[in-house]
Amino acid sequence: MSYRVCFVCTGNICRSPMAESVFRARIEEAGLDGLVEVDSAGTGGWHEGDGADSRTVAVLEAAGYESGHAARQFHASWFSRLDLVIALDSGHLTDLRRLAPTPEDAAKVRLLRSYDPDAGDDLDVPDPYYGPMDGFEECLEMVEAAGPGLLAAVQQGLEGRAA
Repeated sequence: MSYRVCFVCTGNICRSPMAESVFRARIEEAGLDGLVEVDSAGTGGWHEGDGADSRTVAVLEAAGYESGHAARQFHASWFSRLDLVIALDSGHLTDLRRLAPTPEDAAKVRLLRSYDPDAGDDLDVPDPYYGPMDGFEECLEMVEAAGPGLLAAVQQGLEGRAA
């Protein structure tokens, strides 16, 4: 059975598809692509079916990442099949934990930047949607910085299953 990770932001067109793309690349580099499934969703369904924001696509492609994506809304019923639900900011964390059907499901929700040891106290990835292009570049830097810690946590989760 695959280890499943879902990244969640507001509309699923900027931060969470960026995190999904970057983390999928980390999983492939680690040789875990057959063992770990990575996807993303939004807390709302406003952009359902839309592709990622063009600025997200541009930043991802400039950094060498894949950018295919279709937005969708996160549903409480998904908790039962997910191992980790990665929120991109504290508002998403609160919304997702409130949506969780059980305390065990709520415990699956974590902030992305909590996996970055250099993040400090501010664990939110700011929403770049209403700002200039450099906000998307900053978002990518934050996502990439959290990657090694998240990858280590997923590898530990996989080891726990083998035991």
